[in-house]
Amino acid sequence: MKKTTLIQKAIVVGVCTALGFGGVMAGGVATPTAQAASASSTASNIISFGKKFMGTPYRFGASTSTTRYFDCSSFTKYIFKKYGVDLPRTSVAQSKVGKAVSKSNLKAGDLVFFSSGARANGKNVTHVAVYIGGGKILHTYGSPGVTVSNLNAGNWKKTYLKARRVL
Repeated sequence: MKKTTLIQKAIVVGVCTALGFGGVMAGGVATPTAQAASASSTASNIISFGKKFMGTPYRFGASTSTTRYFDCSSFTKYIFKKYGVDLPRTSVAQSKVGKAVSKSNLKAGDLVFFSSGARANGKNVTHVAVYIGGGKILHTYGSPGVTVSNLNAGNWKKTYLKARRVL
């Protein structure tokens, strides 16, 4: 390979890195940086779509074929499916997909899991929500139905179990 070609490729890689396009190499192949941008965009779309259901009533065991009411896992399954992510039906099953992520590394679109309510024992998953950023979660439970809550306060802080990244 000519010395000039090597220098040109080095300059392209250097410029891409300096501009924040570390995922684009001289050959034009995208790497995880492009995937991360795509995941962020998908997460934003899922969250925006989910917010359209604010106030939709909660009903335990809700069918995944209706939007008149949701339970926590039918809600997450429904809003993620619109953007090509097929989640299992229950919060327990959803808590086993994707990859584990620490609470300190949450990103918008991550699923967060809790042990709360009548079936809770502090260990088993009984509730799922979508992390939307800024310490907030989008989910549904009891009244008021689909809502935004503070992950780091009250019941949600006390009953938090874990998080999974599915995007």
